[in-house]
Amino acid sequence: MLQGCLSQSVGSYFGASNVDRTTTGSIAGQAVPMAGPSASGGMVPQISIDPGITNSKDMYAAVVDNGISLPAVPYKDMDQRFVRRIVPNITGELPGTIVVDTANRYLYLVQPGNEAIRYGVGVGKEGFAWQGRAVIQYKKEWPVWTPPAEMVARKPELQKYANGMEPGAMNPLGARAMYIFKDGRDTLFRIHGSPEWKSIGTQASSGCIRLINQDVIDLFNRVRPGSPIVVL
Repeated sequence: MLQGCLSQSVGSYFGASNVDRTTTGSIAGQAVPMAGPSASGGMVPQISIDPGITNSKDMYAAVVDNGISLPAVPYKDMDQRFVRRIVPNITGELPGTIVVDTANRYLYLVQPGNEAIRYGVGVGKEGFAWQGRAVIQYKKEWPVWTPPAEMVARKPELQKYANGMEPGAMNPLGARAMYIFKDGRDTLFRIHGSPEWKSIGTQASSGCIRLINQDVIDLFNRVRPGSPIVVL
C-alpha cells in the first residue's frame, strides 16, 4: 500500500519553543470526571448525543461519496479504543480546537459543554514525528496525492504518480485532507483519510495524521478553515 505525505525526516518542525508546555505530552492518563447523581436520585448524563456518533454499524457502513465507493469498515475487528465517540474534554483547549495525542493515537475535536469528539488515528513513523500549534489553512474533498521527489527517488515504482494520483478509494490521502499551516507556511503535514483501517493506532505514515475514511469525512464536516490544531 502507498504511504505518506512527506519524504524526509523532519524532527520537530515547530521547535520546542513553539509548544505550549501546559499541553505537551500524553493526555490520556488524566482523570476523567464521572457522572453524578441528580436531585431525583438518577444519574446525570455525562455525554451528549450526536446524530453522527450513535451507532458503529452506521458510522462505518459502506458509502458512496462523490461517486466513489468506500467499503464498510469491520468495526468489530477494530481496537474499540479507536472507534469514534464523544468523551469528556480532558485537553484544556477551547471548542473548535483539534488536539492530536500522538502517544495514544487519538485526535480530539473539542466541543462546547466540556466535551470532545475522539477519533483513532495513525501517526508518523519514528523520525517523522512533529509537534506544536498551527491552523487548518484549508481542506479538500478527494485530494490528488503527489509523492515528493525524494520519495520517488527511494521508491522508483512511484514514478508513475509523479504528476499526481487521481482521487479514489485507494488514494493514500483518502476521502478528505486538511492542510496544516504554521505562520502562513505550509508545513507539508496533513490530516487525511486512509483506506488502511488496520493502520489506525500505529506509527504508519510519513508524518501525517491519518484517519479511517468514514471518520475523516465526519471530522471534515465539523472543521472550518482557520481552526487551531495542537499536536502533542
